[in-house]
Amino acid sequence: MRKRVLLLGSTGSIGRNALGVLDALGENWKVVALAAGCRSADLAQQANRLKPDAVAIADSDVVDDLCRDLAYTPACFTGPDALRNLVDAVDFDIAICAVVGAGGLSATLRAVELGKRVALANKECMVIAGSILIPLAKRTGATILPIDSEHSAIFQAMQAGNRRDVRRIYLTASGGPFRTWDADAMERITVDQALQHPTWEMGPKITIDSATMMNKALEIVEARWLFDLEPDQIDVIIHPESIVHSLVEFCDGSIVAQLGTPDMRTPIQYALTYPDRQACPSPNLDLFSIGSLTFDRPDEARFPALRLGHYVAQKGGTSGTVFNAANEVAVELFRRNALSFGDISRFAEKILNDHTFIAAPTLEQLLDADAWARQEVAKCTVC
Repeated sequence: MRKRVLLLGSTGSIGRNALGVLDALGENWKVVALAAGCRSADLAQQANRLKPDAVAIADSDVVDDLCRDLAYTPACFTGPDALRNLVDAVDFDIAICAVVGAGGLSATLRAVELGKRVALANKECMVIAGSILIPLAKRTGATILPIDSEHSAIFQAMQAGNRRDVRRIYLTASGGPFRTWDADAMERITVDQALQHPTWEMGPKITIDSATMMNKALEIVEARWLFDLEPDQIDVIIHPESIVHSLVEFCDGSIVAQLGTPDMRTPIQYALTYPDRQACPSPNLDLFSIGSLTFDRPDEARFPALRLGHYVAQKGGTSGTVFNAANEVAVELFRRNALSFGDISRFAEKILNDHTFIAAPTLEQLLDADAWARQEVAKCTVC
């Protein structure tokens, strides 16, 4: 039977890769809905080629441009609720959630409420509301499969044994462009430098998160929820070659790893076709050309985000929400040269320490905490 796919975040790096995977999978896969944030021309081009039933664009200022560029007349949604409304408007089997940041939470929650398979690239959803998403998925029968290369690797490696026999997991990290820089030099990092990732091609926000290693901090929290782990079962290991995508250690001492080229199309496709595997457009890994693989401990003094990630995973409650919100705003301010590179982690820690913690928040309380954290970071820049 033809699989119907809803793609949230179609114009970003993950979204474009997902479309490449779907093209390669062939005619049994149909894109029924596309959504983007503000890139109306790119969205129109995708829609004109694929002819989905509906499209959505969050930025209302560009919806007229989108309608002008569309060569046909799909259902069209815009505004802050556009993505969630799109989820309700079409019949689909799989939702790919590739929206960066908290903006994808509402639509992801709705797809889980509907009991769908959710291929999740948006780690922020799990960081903010893992305590709500995971129990909700159990109630509705939804399946959440990770698209992050690291969490996909963990998911795959865990199938080598029983979940109860997992001792710990290792999330690999390239270390970003500054893994060998000293602390003083890191205070002078420019935006252009932070956007030069040595191995992965990603959007600007995720690239900067990789440079601060905030992405690993968020992945620690995500892994805690996705795999029902204790925070002390989650380690980060520096692996600059980005060939080993993560590892699982079992109680008998066996360590199972997933290896592959640094290409997001592999975990995207696995989330779509699981439990089956098919030929993938990613290049095959040539073991003979690799040479050697290296592994190192991360330096939490130079990359304090890692320490904060473990703290947030241990604390739970509203911590993940304010941590993520503070980082999102701080990254945007850094991109505008309003904050220094080191300020990103410092502001995230300040917001964590200052916020009123709620141990078992409702969704409304999480959204309130998110809004509060964003306002506080903006205030700090003015002080």
